[in-house]
Amino acid sequence: MDGRLLAGMSVLSAVVETGSFTKGAEVLGLSPSGVSRSVSRLEERIGVRLLDRTTRALRLTGEGARLYELAAPHITGIEEAANLVAGAAVVVKGPLKANINQLFARYLLAPHLTEFINRYPDIELTISQLPDVGGLVGEGIDVAIRFGPQPPSSMTSRLLLETRVLTVASPAYLHRHGRPKQPADLADHACIQYIDPQRGKPFPWEFHRGNKVLRVDTKGALILTDVDTMIGSCVAGAGIAQVLALGVRGLLEQGALVELFPDWPGETFPLYVVRPSRRLSSAAVEVFMEFCLEIAQRA
Repeated sequence: MDGRLLAGMSVLSAVVETGSFTKGAEVLGLSPSGVSRSVSRLEERIGVRLLDRTTRALRLTGEGARLYELAAPHITGIEEAANLVAGAAVVVKGPLKANINQLFARYLLAPHLTEFINRYPDIELTISQLPDVGGLVGEGIDVAIRFGPQPPSSMTSRLLLETRVLTVASPAYLHRHGRPKQPADLADHACIQYIDPQRGKPFPWEFHRGNKVLRVDTKGALILTDVDTMIGSCVAGAGIAQVLALGVRGLLEQGALVELFPDWPGETFPLYVVRPSRRLSSAAVEVFMEFCLEIAQRA
């Protein structure tokens, strides 16, 4: 392997992560035509077509997807090793754009933001709340907090925590419709469906106990993409919902919601902090990731 092959793979990764030659060129500080030529030279060198190009979009071919899947972790390793040895950045200052899952932002991060600002007063932190899906580089995001297993990519991710999945209902709903005694009874109840942003379909309802996993087919008139709306409608008695413990602890303590199956406690959902590995990681990104890990461990 020589430097040209490694450079070509780095350019291909930038194009894949940003979704276009133009955005990839912006990240790399090159011209779009230069990025296009670099990918073409890589295709000639390897002897296969890696990208299908149309006027509207770019898409990896089967061979391109396989190459990217195998090579991206190695490119990440080289970049992280170089960053570590070089001491990528020592001054903790400047702008930092973070895309934060709304549950983490509300229940864990918000109470500690004053602490972060006092600790790092020269960081200009901008927080947005976009869906937990898609690339970061094209949106100009430096770091993200996302729920769910992370798909294979060249992004670096670290597990922050795992929170339990609970099945809950309001006392008003249970008074009107009765309390299901076992998960299978949910087939006869109104169950609020929540869309998985990575698949675009409702999450399946599962129940875990030890090594046993039980899946139950549920139905309901409400199909939602917003966590707050789901929790609010559940509290109002619209139906039964599966929620993350992180977002409903107070409501359970107040009695506004009731956990239905505490004898099925095993299902959890992971929360990750993610950053684009291709970028030279700034000190601001590193300290923010460490801060999020710190407050997650306190939870």
